[in-house]
Amino acid sequence: MSKRPAKKTAEKKGPEKKGPEKKGSAKKREAEIPLLRVRGLGRRFGEVDVVKDLDLEVKAGTAVALIGPNGSGKSTVLRCITGTDKPSEGEIHLDGRKLDERDPRIRAALAVVMDDIDFFPDLSVVEHLDLFAHAHGVADADTLVDDVLQDVGLIDQSGQLPGTLSTGQRTRLALASAFVRPRRLLVLDEPEQRLDSQGLAWLADRLNADKADGLGILMASHDQGLIDAVADRTVELRHR
Repeated sequence: MSKRPAKKTAEKKGPEKKGPEKKGSAKKREAEIPLLRVRGLGRRFGEVDVVKDLDLEVKAGTAVALIGPNGSGKSTVLRCITGTDKPSEGEIHLDGRKLDERDPRIRAALAVVMDDIDFFPDLSVVEHLDLFAHAHGVADADTLVDDVLQDVGLIDQSGQLPGTLSTGQRTRLALASAFVRPRRLLVLDEPEQRLDSQGLAWLADRLNADKADGLGILMASHDQGLIDAVADRTVELRHR
């Protein structure tokens, strides 16, 4: 193999000097790393593959909507991602860590609102939110709870028990339970259920505000208006 002819004189160069990193470049790199990464997710029940070979990513400050008909596996995917169901195959990483619901760092980063949320029957609305906020070590929890009650429109119902609330108010309480705790990723299963048009507009504004604060959102939804208002992209699931 021929070689390049050697130069008679070689100029010595010192180490390349790099200027200071541009402001915001570190944040840009962080935003490019997926907050949630799912690879090859599968969930099998008997001989039936409800979900197979699913890949998806959610970056900080963005929202991804799972769409598709009932029975296509949207809720199954969310349960696998939140650790309430075990995938048959695949890998899930949250904030760079393999998903393990026993890991306190995972629990601290993940807020979930599924359709089957339970409430303590003997705790009032405000007592529920106080419990969530204090359990997660929120600073100035009382002020945050008051602000969230105002935001979700449950100030007048703050002293009521969950069983006395309307279905729409119970949905708002479920969402409030996620809003009063720290979170990096918010997972929602059809959050539009039982909300009227005013409630849907409020929810879209609230989720977009969370995105602006750098949170990631993964939601399953049938409401095209909410999807159009919030989601940066969609992942369609089909019957297998």
